Amino acid sequence: MTAAPAARPTPTEDGDWVHRLLDLARDRLGMDIAWLSVFTEDRQELTRATGDLASMHVAEGMSLPLEESFCVRVLSGQLPPVVTAADRNPVTRDLPVTRRLGIGSYVGAPVRAPDRRPVGMLCCLSRDPGEQLDGSSVRTVELLAELLGDHLAAEQLAERELAARRARVLDVLHRRTVTTAVQPVVDMRTGEVVAHEALSRFPGREQGPATLFSDAAAVGLGVELEILAVRTALETAVRLPRGLPLAVNLSPQALLAPEVGELLVLGAAGTALTVEVTEHSPIEDYPAVLAALEPLRRAGIRLGVDDAGAGYASLRHILRLRPDTIKLDIALVSGVDTDPARQAMTAALVAFAGETGAALVAEGVETPGERDALLARGVRLGQGHLFGRPAVPPA
Repeated sequence: MTAAPAARPTPTEDGDWVHRLLDLARDRLGMDIAWLSVFTEDRQELTRATGDLASMHVAEGMSLPLEESFCVRVLSGQLPPVVTAADRNPVTRDLPVTRRLGIGSYVGAPVRAPDRRPVGMLCCLSRDPGEQLDGSSVRTVELLAELLGDHLAAEQLAERELAARRARVLDVLHRRTVTTAVQPVVDMRTGEVVAHEALSRFPGREQGPATLFSDAAAVGLGVELEILAVRTALETAVRLPRGLPLAVNLSPQALLAPEVGELLVLGAAGTALTVEVTEHSPIEDYPAVLAALEPLRRAGIRLGVDDAGAGYASLRHILRLRPDTIKLDIALVSGVDTDPARQAMTAALVAFAGETGAALVAEGVETPGERDALLARGVRLGQGHLFGRPAVPPA
């Protein structure tokens, strides 16, 4: 019987959990070593191993031929799952692996995929003949092998999902399937449009923009996707009324990329730009971000902090970055006309903005009541469906 092949799992941070489980199997059975192997086409790869490995000439990562293994014989029924006195057993005594590893006793159980295919083995081995081993030893190893099968299935599912996310992002990057919609920022007293925010859209994609940007960050392509979004936004800027500022959203990681800075400085020659840093993007190194912002500010590019009031990170961004524009988070704006707590927080941010000289913009304004409550507390600029939905500007 030939075992079905399976991909070798990538080591993950929960590898210690697997080692603990192997130690549990080894200690419970009184064995010298235990390993988890994964089958390839004709070999078994020892992905995890614990115990006195050197004494049995075993190491994590080593590869053993399936054809001469105990495992393949257990799977085919030539051997029982428990082998004692292996050096005297007629099936095992002449196998090269018995002599090479010094196997005196063995207990093994298949690790199975969700469709019940064997994709590897949990094996416990000792140099002694294993006179203590019995049926309960088999049940212990089989139970632990089931747990390992669930672990491998989850790990491989995660790898497949990550590969699918990477493929989606690469397709967008290669085909440049991104467009820029813009949403107006208005003077809420008059309704006059005073600026626009660039918002990326991905036509023909089931996933929304937030999902694609999250996918890109998860697979290490976040900055590349943001660069494509900025390029597209700057190309769109020529179709907007001249003289009105355009805000583009960037993560701190993208701000540190030299290509992004060059793009923005070049774009600022023809368009008044604001870079908005979101609260949801942590800043690990404020001095580095501030250094990256210096040439942008010298080029006349303004800085905004998004989602103010959404959490501590946004307030820290405001204090450290000293933005020109502060955007009130939609969670603070929604229902501000009926909630005294939101009204108090808004008033506090209005006072703060006044002291620091920053412009305050309310994001997500959807009703006349919200607009009026914001105006009554000194918020003059607003953005939201009440004033205009995001739309791709005409060519």
